[in-house]
Amino acid sequence: MGKKRERSRLAGGDIELLEMLWRSGPVSILEAQRALGQPIGYTTVQTRLNRLVSKGAAKRSSTRPAKYSAATTPDDVRESELDTLVNRVSAGRVTPLVAHLLSTQDISREELDELKQLVAEAERRHRSKPSQRGES
Repeated sequence: MGKKRERSRLAGGDIELLEMLWRSGPVSILEAQRALGQPIGYTTVQTRLNRLVSKGAAKRSSTRPAKYSAATTPDDVRESELDTLVNRVSAGRVTPLVAHLLSTQDISREELDELKQLVAEAERRHRSKPSQRGES
């Protein structure tokens, strides 16, 4: 598996803007301001969109007025944020996160079946890798 491209960490407000871009598609600053549906200043929206561009999460067109669009997908953001979470709160170990979720969340039968299938796939991948015993 290839190394993932490093991306600056996204704040909650960044994700809110990305969700608007995913919903609305390419938008000007004024269109973004309206699409956010809350009283937020034009220059604030401009600053926040430009920060997303500098983080690599959005693109800015060279047209006038400039149009902003998402440069990442919801799946990419979810994966990156979950990787960060696992690394920050459990030193890269998945078990504490899964154990916590299973003990505190109401998991449907369908989700349990999905989890079992994911574990079975992980076991198959693990078995197909060459043994690394004796290596440090």
